[in-house]
Amino acid sequence: MTTLRQRLTRALDARTRGSTALGPYPVTVDRDLRAPMDDGVELLGDLYRPVGADGTLPTVVIRGPYGRRGIIGGTARALAYDGFTVFFQSCRGTWGSGGRFIPQLDEQRDGIATLRWVRRQSWFTGRLATFGESYMGYTQWAVAGTMCRADPANAPEALILQITMPDFGEITWDNGAFALRNALGWSNLMDRMGRGPRGLVTLPFANRALRKAFDVLPLSAGDSAAVGHPIHWYQDWVRHERLTDDYWTGQSHTDSVPDVTVPVLMITGWYDIFTPWQLRTYRRLVEAGNPPRLTIGPWGHLSRGKTAPAHRDSVAFLKEVCTGSDAGRATPVRAYQTGARRWHDLEVWPPAGSAAREWLLHTGGGLATAVGPAGVTRYTYDPADPTPAVGGPSLTPHTLPMDNAAHERRADVAVFRSEPLGEPLDVAGEPVAAIRIRSSAPSYDVFVRLTDVHPDGRSITVCDGIRRVGSIGTAATDPPPDDDGFRVVEVALWPTFHRFAAGHRVGVQVSSGAHPRYARNPGTGEPAFTAATTTPARQEISHEGPHASRIILPVWTR
Repeated sequence: MTTLRQRLTRALDARTRGSTALGPYPVTVDRDLRAPMDDGVELLGDLYRPVGADGTLPTVVIRGPYGRRGIIGGTARALAYDGFTVFFQSCRGTWGSGGRFIPQLDEQRDGIATLRWVRRQSWFTGRLATFGESYMGYTQWAVAGTMCRADPANAPEALILQITMPDFGEITWDNGAFALRNALGWSNLMDRMGRGPRGLVTLPFANRALRKAFDVLPLSAGDSAAVGHPIHWYQDWVRHERLTDDYWTGQSHTDSVPDVTVPVLMITGWYDIFTPWQLRTYRRLVEAGNPPRLTIGPWGHLSRGKTAPAHRDSVAFLKEVCTGSDAGRATPVRAYQTGARRWHDLEVWPPAGSAAREWLLHTGGGLATAVGPAGVTRYTYDPADPTPAVGGPSLTPHTLPMDNAAHERRADVAVFRSEPLGEPLDVAGEPVAAIRIRSSAPSYDVFVRLTDVHPDGRSITVCDGIRRVGSIGTAATDPPPDDDGFRVVEVALWPTFHRFAAGHRVGVQVSSGAHPRYARNPGTGEPAFTAATTTPARQEISHEGPHASRIILPVWTR
């Protein structure tokens, strides 16, 4: 018999989780269970148990730093409603757990200790899976490969990895550009969480102090401007521009991805902050002989539309892995095609039949597969008035594609467009731009965006990417200049699965910033930690010779 509290909680879950169909079981919760770590620190967790379930389904472990109650606990309750026993633990130094929170650095040792502890508990059901999104996905990557290789008896037997990646350094310094909006915004959020509920009175990603802090130089002063004091991990992030530094390599789990030998379900969205890296880890597993199930939807990091299908896929996957029931999937990959607005069942991503096709950027703003006239396109990037970001993946709910028409009228944005398409064009994979560019500044960014230009003039974002040149973090990989001072800068754009309809145009933007999504490049080449002065960059894009600027689209012909 359910209690009034259980009924009210279930009603709240049904309301906040949208169209998610909740399972039949009442749920009990044991709060603040203490799990000892190897150094004696105790981490707190809540145990969710389905009343009346037969115990054949696995125990699911979730580890994260965002609390365990309210809406965040709804994920654990939703699984328990479907018959799963769930242990939801707060990371070291968060929400009552002992120790000091240092993002990423302790998750491997604490995760391994926790999984071993769970297997010794009387409530353990005999099978173990891990689950979670974003940071709660990273905590899974931190242990999975290492345990599958070195401690298979205690390793998780299935992983559900939603909107996540195994190396947060790569997103923090994205091809050399500092992901300011996410890094400072997340640090602001976690700092406020550390102060308890009172610290969350002001929306962490919308408050005025944070918006002003995005414009502060040097970058190392941004945290103090946002919250009134330095945040130790943010200081470390800004200080370590090289991803080869021990600081970053010590928390990267990319190399252990091929060691994961258990079934994996990945769920992501085309507008999520982790999409390129999640799909690259998917490829690593495919190449290692352990192809995951993969769902890619029209979602961003916080899209509510993801909640119901992600839950449905997760429950079906875990039941198939552990009981042999049919998950009801026709193929391993389900991907939503934007533009066409339809789902596709695919054997693999990118789909078979994708082939590279070059489109050349022409003098005067044209874009075509044929060679155009020689010449250069010029624009000036001024860090004192940085080219603004127009949408793009972020930790806010507002990540869906936006119209770039007004943005493309800025003098610091170079725009190239094809003629109207005579037939639909399907792009499936990672576009790559190769921009032959020369700059007056020691350091500069190349930001490239692919757009779908509609007949009514709207220029809607498809995907984009950035690459920094001339910085401490990129010195080892910068393309060399030719005799005329031009460099061919390759920019990998976000993966996409998009249909350009007949009558639409393919659009390409080239600029040198997207602030505050990425921190503006001061142009001096000085360390980001201390760089406070700026210099304008006069840019020239070359359209001539065998290395004329171009974008390579993975065209899907089926």
